[in-house]
Amino acid sequence: MKASVDGGRSALVVLLLAGWVALIVYASWFPFTGWRWPVGEAGWALLRLPWPSRHSTFDVVSNLLGYMPPGMLLVLAMRQRHTSGAAALRDATVLCALLSYVLEVGQHLLPQRVPSSLDWLLNTGGAAAGSLLGLGLARTHALTWAHRTGELWFAQRSRSGLTLLALWPLALLFPTPVALGLGQVWERVRDVLAEAFSELAVAEPLARWLAAGPPPEARLSSVAELLAVALGLLGPCLVTYSMARPGIRRLWMALGATALGFGVTTLSTALNFGPQHALAWCTVSSLGGIGLGLVLAVLLLSCGRRTAAALGLVVVTAGVGLVAQAPADPYFAASLHGWEQGRFIRFHGLAQWIGWWWPYVTTLWLLRQSAGRE
Repeated sequence: MKASVDGGRSALVVLLLAGWVALIVYASWFPFTGWRWPVGEAGWALLRLPWPSRHSTFDVVSNLLGYMPPGMLLVLAMRQRHTSGAAALRDATVLCALLSYVLEVGQHLLPQRVPSSLDWLLNTGGAAAGSLLGLGLARTHALTWAHRTGELWFAQRSRSGLTLLALWPLALLFPTPVALGLGQVWERVRDVLAEAFSELAVAEPLARWLAAGPPPEARLSSVAELLAVALGLLGPCLVTYSMARPGIRRLWMALGATALGFGVTTLSTALNFGPQHALAWCTVSSLGGIGLGLVLAVLLLSCGRRTAAALGLVVVTAGVGLVAQAPADPYFAASLHGWEQGRFIRFHGLAQWIGWWWPYVTTLWLLRQSAGRE
């Protein structure tokens, strides 16, 4: 039994490490277009990382914190293979430093990115700090405690389900037309289809249908917006319920989801419009929707796991339908422009895609859960 538990923890650490490395590669080389060899530069010259002429606090903090998780996870993975603490600390820091150096050198080939020796030093320092943290966690047996807690709280520990829950706050970082309202992908799909069929005369009726949509001045009613926000909170709660054991523990999960949704939405608003406007999204409809979503989650605390999955399927689908009717107002469009042109460009595409597809992937997962296939 102990070998099985250790193997499960090791697989989880490796999975988290692979996912975080993928995020780092994405953030370092986004938008992955315009690759070209710098004019007049010799190959050896690309190996040198210049010192930046300027840097912001945001860059310093993000580069330092971004490499702490892989440093920590590498140490945990090595310690589970009985590597000594000092060797694990050294190897994890060196591997992260090499990864950072390769990605910084690769930025020479991207016109929209600027390689920096300061970024490499910060990444290495963050990896070293994360490695020290991982070594401390390994020595305090915190992972064993976390595993036992998970066994106590969850009747089914689905990796795909837990991954969806972990991605939910990341999806909320991308600006949404309605608080907690994910999945508004129709406008983008419509634009792609309209462009694809624009040259076909026989597709003119389809083009007119694609061009039809809510006018820019239209808005969701207060009741519809309140309901959309409530469903946006209730959906993740029911995803959790479909894995968690019935009981008072679910109440803490619902409260945690509420706090997380409120906090991440506030953070997203602050990043896009400035800290002074961080709570601008807190309208009567939005706060009422969060309150209604929490009340519904509390009322469903005792429902069975398959029942929670079936209800979640309805909730997430209905939420997508409501969000699809919300047009992007000028403030929302300005927010998107800020993500595309500003300092958040490296996170823009990732959070955008997760926000678009999270409800649809979750719907498929809930369908499997309600059918009892996972």
